[in-house]
Amino acid sequence: MKRPVQTLLLALTGIGLLHAALFTDTYLRYVKAGLRPLLIASGLVLLLLGLAGAAVRDRHHPSGDTGHEHGHDHTGTPRVAWLLFLPALSLLLYAPPALGAYTAARANSKPVAVQKKGFAPLPATSPLPMTLTDFTKRVQQDRSRAVGKRTVRLTGFVTPAGDDGGWYLTRIIFTCCAADSQTVKVRMYGTEAPPADTWLAVTGTWHPRGTLGTRTAEAALDVRDATPVAQPVNAYTDDLPLTPS
Repeated sequence: MKRPVQTLLLALTGIGLLHAALFTDTYLRYVKAGLRPLLIASGLVLLLLGLAGAAVRDRHHPSGDTGHEHGHDHTGTPRVAWLLFLPALSLLLYAPPALGAYTAARANSKPVAVQKKGFAPLPATSPLPMTLTDFTKRVQQDRSRAVGKRTVRLTGFVTPAGDDGGWYLTRIIFTCCAADSQTVKVRMYGTEAPPADTWLAVTGTWHPRGTLGTRTAEAALDVRDATPVAQPVNAYTDDLPLTPS
């Protein structure tokens, strides 16, 4: 790989990062929102390095004369380095797909933290919007069993549960980026499994299994209604969904 091509690769990668972080929400598929400034800074550095490399080369060889190189590449860079253009171009032309059911079925489940300060009273809203984590905490730790008779609405995507035809409503959570992702799942009962990766707002009540308010209780829902929804902007957190703009 000749030096002009290397500088082009740096510039393309920088432009791709800037495009993903400044003009789209694509970066949220791979990193947390808080890392956006670092992505922008990285994109700028790569772009400036590429432009600086091109400028230095033009100053040394203003007429296109390569001098002692004689048109040959003596850098020793392996040909496989050309494959680096694929991720650079993908940031501009076709972003890799978001993580979904395939990853969730194989990722570690995020441990549900112990609620040490007790639980505040639930709002009177019905159905009550809840995150999958909050629902799981209420089911397994709330001694008042306040969630037992409530109709709740959970939002996530479909992950098949296995050969029995069951399914989970799932959220993937980034601690930092896609590499350290973990999942939180709630088992769904009372309806056939929709297609994997379908985003749904599911309304229902706790499915009685185990003793409510203890660790024996299963985080599960008897489904009354499941409505397809657009993937939220904050898909890789377990927060109430934000509507795509």
